Amino acid sequence: MKRVRVKYSSPVFWLGLGLTGILGIGAIANRNALLPLFPGSGQVESPAAVDSEVLALVDLAPAERRDRLEVIANSSNNDLDRNRARYLLGMDYLVAEDGAAALAAFENLEQDYPVLTPHILIKRGRAYELVNNPEQAQVIWFDVVQNYPEDAAAAEALFRLSAYDPKYADQAIAEYPAHPRTQSLIQQRLAENPQQRDLLELRLKYDADAPDIAQVRQSLMENFADQLSPEIWQAIADSFWDQWQYADAAQAYPNAPRTPQNLYRLARSLQVSDQPDQARPAYQTLIQTFPDAPETGLGLRRLASLVNDTEALTYLDQAAQKFPEEAPSALFAKADLLEKLGSNRSASQTREQALNTHKDQSATTEYRWQQAERYAQEGNYTQAIEWAKAIATLTPDHTLAAESIFWTGKWHQQLGETQAAKQAFQQTLKDYPESYYAWRSAVQLGWDVGDFDSIRSLQPELMIPETRPVPPAGSETFQELYRLGQDFDAWNTLQLELASKAKLTVPEAFTQGLLKLAQGRYLQGINSIWGLSQRDEPGDRQAWLALRDNETYWHALFPFPYSEPIQRWAAENDLNPLLVVSLMRQESRFERNIESPVGAKGLMQVMPSTAEWIAQQTTGNTYALDEPEDNIKLGTWYLRYTHQEYDDNSMLAIASYNAGPGNVAQWLQRYGLDDPDTFIEQIPFNETKNYVESVFANYWNYERLYNPELSRKLQAL
Repeated sequence: MKRVRVKYSSPVFWLGLGLTGILGIGAIANRNALLPLFPGSGQVESPAAVDSEVLALVDLAPAERRDRLEVIANSSNNDLDRNRARYLLGMDYLVAEDGAAALAAFENLEQDYPVLTPHILIKRGRAYELVNNPEQAQVIWFDVVQNYPEDAAAAEALFRLSAYDPKYADQAIAEYPAHPRTQSLIQQRLAENPQQRDLLELRLKYDADAPDIAQVRQSLMENFADQLSPEIWQAIADSFWDQWQYADAAQAYPNAPRTPQNLYRLARSLQVSDQPDQARPAYQTLIQTFPDAPETGLGLRRLASLVNDTEALTYLDQAAQKFPEEAPSALFAKADLLEKLGSNRSASQTREQALNTHKDQSATTEYRWQQAERYAQEGNYTQAIEWAKAIATLTPDHTLAAESIFWTGKWHQQLGETQAAKQAFQQTLKDYPESYYAWRSAVQLGWDVGDFDSIRSLQPELMIPETRPVPPAGSETFQELYRLGQDFDAWNTLQLELASKAKLTVPEAFTQGLLKLAQGRYLQGINSIWGLSQRDEPGDRQAWLALRDNETYWHALFPFPYSEPIQRWAAENDLNPLLVVSLMRQESRFERNIESPVGAKGLMQVMPSTAEWIAQQTTGNTYALDEPEDNIKLGTWYLRYTHQEYDDNSMLAIASYNAGPGNVAQWLQRYGLDDPDTFIEQIPFNETKNYVESVFANYWNYERLYNPELSRKLQAL
């Protein structure tokens, strides 16, 4: 296949005498598909947007796009494109600190481009600063505050005015505390005097994802513990919980409001942090205080695991009888206990009760899969198939559904039932096209998508969309800023618009995730977008199902940053670039500065000692693991090395990348490699098994999203 190299633009941070922004995240601009309709958003692109010449230039560096923008600004028949071109030209001139040229580009633009009027005025003020006319700049910014108080630009204006008079910082903090510019003012004041509880609380409330939020929490608890409201304690506790710091969460939740969720989280935090003696009474408090709350049903099951068997049966019975959502899990846990106590007949009856009365529940599905695997291990493939078939039929949305259908196909093969196997593989591809098992099914059907022993050499055609979509949430002003690549202003605008929301809708949360990706915060962006799949409220679930039907959702989950160096160094090391980006996504979520607990660094999580060894084998010792170019260069060399060690078997190479060659050698000796799918199932390290499956699930999704040939083939199913 032909391989198309795509231009790469690294994130550009520009700091121009008070003008701070983030421009030109080329990989993200390329990543987004241009789509006429975003499900559930109510946003339809206008013909002018679809035909826009300017939007295709957003990702380019100023010098590369300037001539084309000037032509569009002076001669285009498309009014919107002409205005967009003038705005981007003005922004590029500001980056170059050419105030006079910026003033010319912005002249009267606010009249022709009303969606961005206050933002144009903000930039014009900055241009006046650059031509040494700060008085006129202040007049313009003051007018923005007066005339556009509902727009995020007003907070930006106050931020800029505060450089001339501190009273405007006071106004910004009082009126726009959620705006990121205001948060920077708060940080400045805390740096001067950290003992300011009100400002610390504003940091926690409106900037909980900030890198320094741990210090904010610590300062609040150490210096103001007796002055904090229950709501602030709630925010502190939730922040710990969201970051899996359960021992700390257990210290904070007792001070939060006594709600079912908070009492459950307190008990669970104590349990997870290995404090069972404290967890038991905490669960009992939940059960006694809120006997009918949904959290109590789960609490009963958790408590059952902390007490003796006889007492546990009592709690499990309570959960099964009173809480339908917990009943199947409680019944299967009860059956296991009865079996442990020697009551095999009662255990069997309890399992039958769960199977008959809770056919479509998750716990029942998991039990069916356990039985299917047990029969398969015994060689009884007919019984394995019977148990597995019910999974996709009764619980098609369960995470085990795709796996169960795929393995029925493999087991049909073992029985010589070729047609039935083919049907199972086709069903997996059709119903679960994004799954790891869709790729394994495509391999079984003979599709040219690469198997473990042939992926390395493939060089697929790549088609990375050039323009950004209309986000499904946010104001028209925000959407225009985002599509123009003005990610700094877009983020500030969105943050202010969403500040009053107790909980974001699915479209709002997805839009926020898109902005995090655009800022290069890939870990947070990908994880927050993935988290939408875990929402279980009916309205949220439907919104997520609509969202995932759109290709933009999948491009956001599987972005392609650093596409140029990935392709270049993949080619240098005879690697499939999609395998490289898939490994990188799994290792670091594309975070250049991330470091593992054992010291692996950067995008491809290269150990410093390994990097030193690789450098000695190649071109010397000059490198920096936090530089994407160097990290990708070293990581791809090592991935080539692991492939060479395993005769170009990518599955073994990837397993070795995670678990080391010594473990892989032991597994090969113990299990053999007659069937790679079976080999993966037998990997004794759950982390490595999941890692291998995740990397190749990534590979399959990158293949189906960025290889138009495969995309067309899947659409034809």
